[in-house]
Amino acid sequence: MNYSLNQMKKSFRRYWLLYIMLVFVLLYYAVFHYAPLVGLQIAFRNYSPRKGIWGSQWVDLKYFKNFIRAFDFERIIKNTVFLSIYQLAANFTIPVILALLLNELRSKKLRKTVQMVTYAPHFLSMVVVTGLVISMLSPSNGILGKFFSVLEGKSVNYMAEPDAFRTIYVVSGVWQNAGWNSVIYIATIAGIDPSLYEAAVVDGASKFKRMIYITLPLLLPTITILFIMDSGKLLQVGYEKVYLLQNALNLKTSEVVSTYVYKKGLLNSQFSYASAVGLFNSVINFTLLLIVNRVVKHLDGNSLW
Repeated sequence: MNYSLNQMKKSFRRYWLLYIMLVFVLLYYAVFHYAPLVGLQIAFRNYSPRKGIWGSQWVDLKYFKNFIRAFDFERIIKNTVFLSIYQLAANFTIPVILALLLNELRSKKLRKTVQMVTYAPHFLSMVVVTGLVISMLSPSNGILGKFFSVLEGKSVNYMAEPDAFRTIYVVSGVWQNAGWNSVIYIATIAGIDPSLYEAAVVDGASKFKRMIYITLPLLLPTITILFIMDSGKLLQVGYEKVYLLQNALNLKTSEVVSTYVYKKGLLNSQFSYASAVGLFNSVINFTLLLIVNRVVKHLDGNSLW
């Protein structure tokens, strides 16, 4: 025990500046991430702003039951799951493929150009991205809208088609974030020992075989960890983009948990009900994270813990 205390004192004296910097990080998480957890009890109370959290009546699981019994519960969960899986499949695989292809480019100038072009959309605001999507898909004056209308042989407003909403959402997300999401894979590939590739070249391995038997296996631990983390956000579809692309005609497939919570909580002032729905969603996400982490650890040996 004394040995551990002495080690801690020595470590603090040596790295005291780093510990002071760490204090601000801990304060940030304490104030903005852990302190608000007290407000979760709103989901179990008939919250009234006049009475406050502690003065509001305790109603147990009333709002959770109301959500599960709601007539649109099945549709909302189905839309959220389908959109999340579609988004996970595209946003997880395409950045890996992009990183592998960029690694095979021998021209540094071309590689930097491609990286810049693919990174740039990430820094556009969500409002700008959705505005571009709606404008480009307009059947009257949009570039893509006119092009698809020619292919279809008739004018089609894809923003009003419920079946097209998920594809529009996911493809626009890939365009915006694929380059940025590939950064961590590119960094991992850059850390691979070049002697492995040199030995493979001596043995006569082609570029494709070097990618399959060297790059991918060494990239697999990073892919696994990021997959587990993304699986923990499976039902956490951000409401901003969905809400901006949403309209009365595509509501059948575009209404997800996050937009439902936004409408019920902020627009309709049903604070307790919206908090219960949000907490329900978070518990499901946490459960999925535990399950996926356990399964991947059993199959692959890599995990978050």
